[in-house]
Amino acid sequence: MIKVAIAGFGKIGQVRAKELAKNENTQVIAVYDIKKPEKLNGSIKFCESFDELLAQDVDAVFVCAFNDVLADYTTQALKAGKHVFCEKPPARTRQELENVIATEKDSGKVLKYGFNHRYHYSVIEAKKLIESGEMGKLLWLRGVYGKAGSIDYHKNWRNYKEISGGGILIDQGIHMLDLMRYFSGQDFTHINSFITTSYWDIEAEDNAFAIMQSDEKITAMLHSSATQWKHKFLLEMCFEEGYINLDGILSGTRSYAPEKLVVGRREFEDITFAMGKPKENITWFENDDSWELEVTEFVDAILGKTTIKNGTSTDAIETLRLVERIYENSGFYSDK
Repeated sequence: MIKVAIAGFGKIGQVRAKELAKNENTQVIAVYDIKKPEKLNGSIKFCESFDELLAQDVDAVFVCAFNDVLADYTTQALKAGKHVFCEKPPARTRQELENVIATEKDSGKVLKYGFNHRYHYSVIEAKKLIESGEMGKLLWLRGVYGKAGSIDYHKNWRNYKEISGGGILIDQGIHMLDLMRYFSGQDFTHINSFITTSYWDIEAEDNAFAIMQSDEKITAMLHSSATQWKHKFLLEMCFEEGYINLDGILSGTRSYAPEKLVVGRREFEDITFAMGKPKENITWFENDDSWELEVTEFVDAILGKTTIKNGTSTDAIETLRLVERIYENSGFYSDK
């Protein structure tokens, strides 16, 4: 039995605890948070500090805390001989993450980062289709990830750069960047970006716009927004033989739903089809097992049944490097 501790027992920490409780190979024995949860299973010890948490007899630590301590907690846990699952973003800066990776190499422990979207069924099926070669060469990608906002959005800790490392880009846009890297296999080195605070009275950005290109001339366009006024997820990818759209993604609130995979084939050579209206195959997904699948891979890696395939430290640092490049190109924070 793998004994697990959770650092940070807010919404995501509790989601992780729920999934760990369902796994026959894990048992949550301790949690730490800045305030004691109102409801906590009596068999789980509440710790008053992260140091107290690390002192428990555990094999693995889930780090679900604020961004400003993610790298530090991960490093401490690895040095203490624990396997670590850390939520995204992996750190506030690439330098913080490089220090973690140096510790990882010396630890011999499993380290996994929570790029959860890779485990959604629409993403899994799209990846299979791309790897089959049926769609031909990838030409370009275009992604929009937007939030509706809320009456107290400006008070959220994610909008304070010292804590979060940035705004909507590092909070939510990082998921879209990870998927763009995942599907394309590209390193986007040429970037033109605009970062703005368009509406909210916050020090971080509420919109990020980026056009990116790899050395192989694959172009990607991103809009990450906290002024969408509705929850929106859309990733479009065009290939030589057609297109794949990931439209919507399932979440706990279902506010980004429905989740569907749209596949269209290029048909302009066939005059029997109306110009610009090719046939589309649409697959709807009703179940979100992404949290379970993600935890299972981490647990199986600890047990030696597999290796980490998604959310490796290499994935993490390359995606975080892309976030930093977008920030740097825009000059948004250097001007402040």
